[in-house]
Amino acid sequence: MELELRHLRTIRAIADAGSLTKAATALGLAQPALSAQLKRIERSLGGELFERGRQGVRATALGALVLDRARLVLPAVLELQEEAVRFARSGAPAGAGRRPLRIGGTHGPLLGGLVDRIASRDPGVEVVTHTSWSEREIAASTLEGRLDYALIGTCGESPPPEPGRLVWTEVARDPVFVMLAAGHPLAARPRVELGELAGEAWTDVPGDGCFADCFAAACARAGFAPVSVYETDIASCVHLVQVGRAVGLCRATFPDTPGMVTRPLAGTPLVWRHLLGRHPHAAAAVDAPRMTGHLRAAHRAAVARSGSYTRWLAARPPSEDGDAARDG
Repeated sequence: MELELRHLRTIRAIADAGSLTKAATALGLAQPALSAQLKRIERSLGGELFERGRQGVRATALGALVLDRARLVLPAVLELQEEAVRFARSGAPAGAGRRPLRIGGTHGPLLGGLVDRIASRDPGVEVVTHTSWSEREIAASTLEGRLDYALIGTCGESPPPEPGRLVWTEVARDPVFVMLAAGHPLAARPRVELGELAGEAWTDVPGDGCFADCFAAACARAGFAPVSVYETDIASCVHLVQVGRAVGLCRATFPDTPGMVTRPLAGTPLVWRHLLGRHPHAAAAVDAPRMTGHLRAAHRAAVARSGSYTRWLAARPPSEDGDAARDG
């Protein structure tokens, strides 16, 4: 038999009552049942816990040791239970201040910008981040309470993960640009037709969203299928573009980088929406408007850092997708 908390409560009740008869009454048990239980507990611990006499029971040396531990363990467990209930109801443990804000995100510029905004505007808030290539993983962690917010993106009007169970707010939307080596023949163009890149190898970051399908559909509309697509991390994508091994896709907020340029695709065939997700009943939901404001400010800062994006916005003709670059 393994020792359980109920066994420690039984031992303490016997010691406090001073007799098996009084302890049985306090515990709502028949005395024979309590005696049998005590014998099982003593066998599991390797010796007698109480000496029986005319004046009742007295703890043995082993009993005193177990009682000392029980008087530490049982209040601690009770406190843990009470604190857990308060935490579940309020989102913060009593006496511990505000718990860390847990934010999950996929690759992109806004997660870092959000952390920076929170650190500068809300310095008392501790932030814990989690990143994944999987939008579904981030959404599932938010749904299960392991994250407070999910920062992901979707292509065009495609729905995000768990649309009926998480609340999603669109923070901003950007056109998708193409990354070219600085010496690429099309690098001097103000914008590039997607069909002009039909013979190129491509590079992009992995993901389990709809972007790959949206890209394939846009290429099909332009009259070609991609020759090859290298899925890798952002740094490797940039390297492949810089050395001329591939062209890449990026959000328009991608910062200017030595050795490569970003250019808009004519007609804006691909659009990326930045979304903030949360559980509707999570304690952190009360801060959602503030979080959304921080994200929109981080997006504006990212736009300002991209020379190609700011030029595109200034020169955008009325025929371009009016929703692209919408901020809020």
